[in-house]
Amino acid sequence: MQVIVDLCLVPLGVGVSVSKYVAECHRVLEEAGLQTQLHAYGTNIEGEWDAVMAAVKRCHERVHALGAPRITTTIKLGTRIDRAQTMADKVRSVEEKLG
Repeated sequence: MQVIVDLCLVPLGVGVSVSKYVAECHRVLEEAGLQTQLHAYGTNIEGEWDAVMAAVKRCHERVHALGAPRITTTIKLGTRIDRAQTMADKVRSVEEKLG
């Protein structure tokens, strides 16, 4: 099943700058071959459910390996079975309505 996920992974106990941890998670997502769209407060991901969830797990493993003692993650996800729809399709639909 295809899924679109909005992932916000926040390492705790590492200070106020978390960009190196976010970058490492982004590398994991790229290595998994997933479509991603980085934004200011997270990353949108699209792909097969099991591949996306396995990559999120690897993000946790890699961020812990960088020294983060705790991680809090927020995930919003959506699936659709009536038709295929990508992240780009969703954005384009809104942009068309904006003119």
